[in-house]
Amino acid sequence: MQGLMQDIPLTLDRIIDHAARWHGDREIVSRDAEGRMNRTTYAAAHLRAKQVSNALRALGVGMGDRVATMGWNGYRHFEAWYGAVGIGAVLHTLNPRLFPEQIAYIINHAEDRLILADPACRPLIEQLLPQCPTVERVIWFDEDFDAWIAGQPAECAWGGFDERTAAGLCYTSGTTGNPKGVLYGHRSNYLHCLMTLQADALALSARDTVLLVTPMYHANAWGVVYSAPAVGAKLVLPGQRMDGASVHELIETEGVTYSAAVPTVWQMLLTHLKETGGKLSTLQRVTIGGSAVPESMIRTFRDDYGVDVIQGWGMTETSPLATVSIPDARVAALSDETQLAYKLKQGRLICGVDLKLADDAGRTLPHDGKTFGRLMVKGPTIASGYFRGEGGAVLDAEGFFDTGDVSTIDPHGYMQITDRAKDVIKSGGEWISSIEVENLAVGHPAAELCAVIGVAHPKWDERPVLLVKLKPGQDATREDFLAFLDGKIARWWTPDDVVFVDDIPLGATGKIDKKLLRQRMADYRLPESEKA
Repeated sequence: MQGLMQDIPLTLDRIIDHAARWHGDREIVSRDAEGRMNRTTYAAAHLRAKQVSNALRALGVGMGDRVATMGWNGYRHFEAWYGAVGIGAVLHTLNPRLFPEQIAYIINHAEDRLILADPACRPLIEQLLPQCPTVERVIWFDEDFDAWIAGQPAECAWGGFDERTAAGLCYTSGTTGNPKGVLYGHRSNYLHCLMTLQADALALSARDTVLLVTPMYHANAWGVVYSAPAVGAKLVLPGQRMDGASVHELIETEGVTYSAAVPTVWQMLLTHLKETGGKLSTLQRVTIGGSAVPESMIRTFRDDYGVDVIQGWGMTETSPLATVSIPDARVAALSDETQLAYKLKQGRLICGVDLKLADDAGRTLPHDGKTFGRLMVKGPTIASGYFRGEGGAVLDAEGFFDTGDVSTIDPHGYMQITDRAKDVIKSGGEWISSIEVENLAVGHPAAELCAVIGVAHPKWDERPVLLVKLKPGQDATREDFLAFLDGKIARWWTPDDVVFVDDIPLGATGKIDKKLLRQRMADYRLPESEKA
């Protein structure tokens, strides 16, 4: 027997339709590269998105055609996003921080017909175009975009297609091999939006002012491009300027209550606040993801500014949010200090997703908080494969996706990433978490960034080495850092050496580029005293 509910497809145009009708006067505020501010509303963005749809159709763009964007977070990018998905085209976000040869590969693999791009990306786009024969036109997110949609009707039929129709395309960063495309569906993105709005997830509401620092080109901007309009939150889009002073200015002038970004952005903000004596008068909570959050960052936000840090975990293939470090009833009853251990974990599942741990042979491992295993994930917002079948089958016999992360899960469901499978340090048959060591080391007052990599050892196979980039004007020694770590980690986890470096490279999504670090350290040899 079938249920007697209305059968309405979960297509993403319904989100912006809802925002325009019921939260039409709520603001979208954005800043361009020159610092100029634009103020619009959901109702106005809805109208212009319809004009985008008509302009796309005038160019022959239709169902399934890939429309690429290469832009920062701004109101025109937001309008182009909904204008494309509304007519069943596939919105393909390009990351300008990837290597040019990777971007060219991605554009050609996706067969993008059109690129809508930020003017700051013009030199890169012009370099790429001769290598990308499928691209018919480039439209710039400035007056060029306005002229392109000017005169187009503000009415356009949206939706009317299957909710499993492709909506978005985002490529992995390709740390090994070519990038692979993750093709999101309308249904999966709509469900992800509802899942992230749970109180035990992002908990956005119509009362929030959201500063979306997470780039729109990175995994659906963590879904906030859908969740903010779904509830009518005021949306603040910062453009290119992510330095501490610029982020702080937007938080204070726009009354931001919630924001989301990677740890490096928040470190710049906290450094700026310390140097200037600045305050956070309206900010209540931040979601931090992309890499593990240092304990020192959680403490500083909490103790100095009264801001709650919510750690989240996910990946391009999970739409992206899958777990959030929100306390359950048992953890909420603990003291703030005791809760900190749980905030340092990547958290609990949001409803709709399932997790398990497996060993290299595929056997399920216990959730005891101690056993390390490959993290496997399953659900309607999880990729079942890659665009054009790249990489072959990716699911196990039970339909779980191998994330490539090594993790533990405790008996209460709290998951903690130990490492990427390719970054975990295997010493004497045991695993050492490079993430845990570097997140403790970065709490040293002289440290700006820290990274831990494994180096060859004649007896133990691998041993950890700590790489440290010091803050400007700071000085420290190898012994200072080893003493700082003493007692915080197991003795056999202690790095065999500390190497001070001028730079710790970050990848295209703000994570430490361990692959490049290992290349740079290829000729490094442990001190003789550490080889015994």
